[in-house]
Amino acid sequence: MENTAKSALIGSPPRPIRVLVAKPGLDGHDRGAKVVATAMRDAGMEVIYTGLHQTPEMITEAAVQEDVDIVGLSILSGAHLTLVPRIRELLREKGRDDALLVIGGIIPPEDVEQLESQGVAKLFGPGTSTHDIVDYITAWAQRASE
Repeated sequence: MENTAKSALIGSPPRPIRVLVAKPGLDGHDRGAKVVATAMRDAGMEVIYTGLHQTPEMITEAAVQEDVDIVGLSILSGAHLTLVPRIRELLREKGRDDALLVIGGIIPPEDVEQLESQGVAKLFGPGTSTHDIVDYITAWAQRASE
């Protein structure tokens, strides 16, 4: 399925950036994900929040069904090296490897390079400003629509 953000017709009104915010695995802390989701919504993005304890399959299915531009994962459990590659693999299988994949949470510095090599576009650690997240996503969407 073609990403509609990239295929918008010239002269047609732009649609809002669609973002899926997901909490994969057993992590039960979602306050940060909700704060980021609210900031993105306040910036005019359409945000779909999947809730806690999502499997990679559930996240991928939601991303496909909702035709999102961005998949944002909030991970605090330490399972990022298992969950993220599986989600990226499933997105590829479903023809949605065009979706930007970003992660927020606690990611050890030694794992950042590995995650980036597996297709993670950006990692947002603790203390990242919601403005920085919104600005990054907005800039990416502008580049993607050109």
